[in-house]
Amino acid sequence: MSTTQRQDAEVTDTASRPETRGIELISDSERHGRARDLFLIWAAPSVTVLNFTVGATLILLGLEVWQAIAVILAAAVFWIFPGLIAASGPASGTSGSVVTRAMYGFVGNRLFVAVVGWFIGAVFLSLTWLASSFMGADLLRRVGVDDPVWVPIGVTLVVSAVTILVAIFGHGLILRAYPVMAGALFVIFVLVAAFVLQTADWNYAAPEALSGVGLWSAVSIGFTILASTPLSFINSPDIARYLPRSTKPSHIAAATALGGALPFVVFTTVGVLMATGLSAAGFEAGIDAALFDLLPVWLGPLLVVGVVVNTIALNAMTAYTSSMALQAIGLRLRRIPATIVVGVVGTALTIYLVFTSSLLSAANLMLQFLVVVSGPAMAIFVVDVLLRRFRYDGEDLFDERPGGRFWYTGGWSLAGIGALLLGAVATLLCLSTDVWVGPVAVALGGIDVSVPVGMLVSGGLYAVLRRRTITAEVSA
Repeated sequence: MSTTQRQDAEVTDTASRPETRGIELISDSERHGRARDLFLIWAAPSVTVLNFTVGATLILLGLEVWQAIAVILAAAVFWIFPGLIAASGPASGTSGSVVTRAMYGFVGNRLFVAVVGWFIGAVFLSLTWLASSFMGADLLRRVGVDDPVWVPIGVTLVVSAVTILVAIFGHGLILRAYPVMAGALFVIFVLVAAFVLQTADWNYAAPEALSGVGLWSAVSIGFTILASTPLSFINSPDIARYLPRSTKPSHIAAATALGGALPFVVFTTVGVLMATGLSAAGFEAGIDAALFDLLPVWLGPLLVVGVVVNTIALNAMTAYTSSMALQAIGLRLRRIPATIVVGVVGTALTIYLVFTSSLLSAANLMLQFLVVVSGPAMAIFVVDVLLRRFRYDGEDLFDERPGGRFWYTGGWSLAGIGALLLGAVATLLCLSTDVWVGPVAVALGGIDVSVPVGMLVSGGLYAVLRRRTITAEVSA
């Protein structure tokens, strides 16, 4: 990159002032960075206390330790999907919520982004703010500040305010701050893991060994919960879009996938081992309270700091990309006001969940239902990226005139919308949760095959319907 190009990039994408650019195209002269920068950017939000929570859930489901670790490794493979679609960001020079116009058409994409993009964003904003709210309130309770209403609300408001401030400063600050945050989080969570592992029962055996349908039901439900995390990151192109157009897609995919997968595997496994040493009373008290009881007094506050830092990292990224989703829907908002709207909605939902849920029940239920939309949407995005061979014309993605390349039929891509809806229906039919068991799951004795079935239906149907037309578009 030339000196002039580097200066342009520093002016338009810097950590020292708010980023005003939203979904607008990024010119080649403004591109900067390397694919490997993405590794630490994705590691920071992936070092999360929710890994402990979800890992403990696998033991609650009745799995042996080795079975739980095998499920974790299988689910970690799904991190390659956000890695693959991330390459569409540099190729197009815009947000992923704009790139999906190629899949659903201009009008269809507005519906897709409004329903799917916002649903995913709201779930993760509320879940991670919920984790910091519970743990911050528990820490304050231990030092004598024990108002059951205002303490959780106060923690939520403070953390959400800082989060939205980071999202307002945007990509430049994320690029600069997240590697530091990832390093700090790694140190804190390794310390926590060291004390947690001292309490693990290394000879643990499930009270009742599962077999047959019961075993596969527990494995499949755990897999669905775990796979929902990587499948939800349909926003990965937004973080990569400033990279030079010449950056190799394989490097982008590897850095994104490894940055998310490695902390996911390590700390979810720690959650599994932690659960082996917990009593029934420990589970009853909640994973957040149980964690504090396992740690020395000095480390408890440090863990809360880590939870807050991780919450800010994950939710600032979510709010940042959700603000561009609002623009892609067609609302006439600049990116910064759109970010504030996202923050207000997410904060309100979190405060509601504080008084209606435990962290464990809220996380598990919401993560399971998340795959109804995230799995099929991710499958379609991956198929489209591969069929186009990572080639997107950013200008065509903004050509809203009837007859434009991505106008399709009245602004709708019937193939994309149809594949998404059928994939969501197939997922729902196969889903098995505490509040909903689909007829396919019932017929299979509670085995949850929602993720593979939903993705195969949506991705396979989209590939069949669009393969020839996409090949023609790429050739043209």
